[in-house]
Amino acid sequence: MSEFDYIIVGAGSAGCVIADKLTADGRHRVLVLEAGGNDRKFWIKTPIGYGKTFHDPAVNWRFNSEPTDGLDGRTTYWPRGKVIGGSSSINAMCYIRGHKTDYDDWAAAGNPGWGWDDLEPLYRSFERRIDRDGTVRGNGPLWVSDREPEYHPVKRFFYGAAKELGLPVDRDIAADKPDSIAPYHINTRGGLRCSAADAFLRPAMRRPNLSVKTDVLVERVVFEGKRAIGVDYIEDGVSKRATARAEVILSAGAVNSPKLLKLSGIGPAAELNAMGIPVVHANEGVGSHLQDHLGISYFFRATEPTMNSVLGTWPGRIAAGLRFLLTRKGALSLSVNQIGGLVRTDPSLNRPNIQLYFNPMSYSTTYAGKRPLLKPDRWPGFIIGFNSCRPTSLGRIELAGTDPHLAPRIQPNYLTSNRDVEDIVAGARLIGRIQETASMRKLISGDPVFDVTKATDDEIVADFKKRSGSIYHPCGTCRMAPEDDQGVVDPTLRVYGVEGLRVADASIFPNITSANTNAPSILVGHKAAQILTSGN
Repeated sequence: MSEFDYIIVGAGSAGCVIADKLTADGRHRVLVLEAGGNDRKFWIKTPIGYGKTFHDPAVNWRFNSEPTDGLDGRTTYWPRGKVIGGSSSINAMCYIRGHKTDYDDWAAAGNPGWGWDDLEPLYRSFERRIDRDGTVRGNGPLWVSDREPEYHPVKRFFYGAAKELGLPVDRDIAADKPDSIAPYHINTRGGLRCSAADAFLRPAMRRPNLSVKTDVLVERVVFEGKRAIGVDYIEDGVSKRATARAEVILSAGAVNSPKLLKLSGIGPAAELNAMGIPVVHANEGVGSHLQDHLGISYFFRATEPTMNSVLGTWPGRIAAGLRFLLTRKGALSLSVNQIGGLVRTDPSLNRPNIQLYFNPMSYSTTYAGKRPLLKPDRWPGFIIGFNSCRPTSLGRIELAGTDPHLAPRIQPNYLTSNRDVEDIVAGARLIGRIQETASMRKLISGDPVFDVTKATDDEIVADFKKRSGSIYHPCGTCRMAPEDDQGVVDPTLRVYGVEGLRVADASIFPNITSANTNAPSILVGHKAAQILTSGN
């Protein structure tokens, strides 16, 4: 048995931050328990390497959802980081705060101190923004790089289409505009990925008061009465216990944090009773209110070379690899998610309802044994994709059993909301308008694989149900809200009904943000640390 002041379960986007902040003044002994291993891997540090880690069991939980009625009974693949840095080590690095109204919604859900005006200064405190001309804004440890000058030249066609449609082209995706098209800023430093581990955890690991254990699986939170006093975990096949004098903090993510709460006796009473788990505190909200972005890509052949000519051929890959190794520049130092934005499909809306992606590459799926691989096409191609910003369909995370090694059951309940279906049609029609601009017609060669301009609304929905997939932004399963509104934690992230236990990760989002969720997950880590260090 070992004793610490704080135990953090999960070294992901939020957990890395909390570990850094809680150990900064040297007063607290902190233990971080991570189910995954070391992040010192070539394909993690190489920005475009997320194509390799996408199905790698060494760094990825590789979850799959349950069959989903809204997708005609299909399952969907859910990659999540199982490694130091969590999903920030294997994601596409798109860094977007979201729209300011996302956070005002958080505050309005019963969470004072979580509105945009409260949180925007916190964002600025940990960001270091590197503009395209090299200008540095901010001195935080998390690098947010504008790599637009290096993005593929075919970007000019998408910019031209946006201007034809009256969509503003900005330097960054704006948090305070209803429409904004811009290059995606990414978390890279010197041509390498800058994950939450790189920015926050690794510098903190030099401190003697921080201990980090990898390749350990937490079984449950341990309680004395209603107070969390530690955790049981498995290391090298042996069950061990660590105790916390102050608090236990779950930062295991939107899938594993609710799973751990349930295994520890906090959750819907009927579900826990059915599993034979003693109820510490009954809360129907644990595992409920699951939200995720569901998106689709439309594939086009191009009249000009795209990144396919670099990544789709051996000569191109070898040249790109040598350039990256020698200079840390070129295609391998970038993301394929290069241009996009948050826009409205209806000018009467007061905030964006669709996120767009323009990727100068197309691909097909091949298989190495049972493992699917994304293989760039040999011909010039590109993708325009979209997802709804604020889906209203709500899913759930349920236990598959009491064995902590078992993945939970993930039921996203995609497209159970009529509004989400309406957003599909609206988003596809927007893609059609982009496709028909004079600018895009210069880039498109032949007919697209699925032509939204020739499809009926029913055909668009049918195609979406057949081909759409998760954008990998699960959240909301330990929702921050009043307990009678499916809340699991209060505005200080304390778990209702018990003491000494908090949750801090994307699972606490009161509602999904309008864009990529890594930036707000890192924000949650900072807000949690701010709360903890202030004694609240």
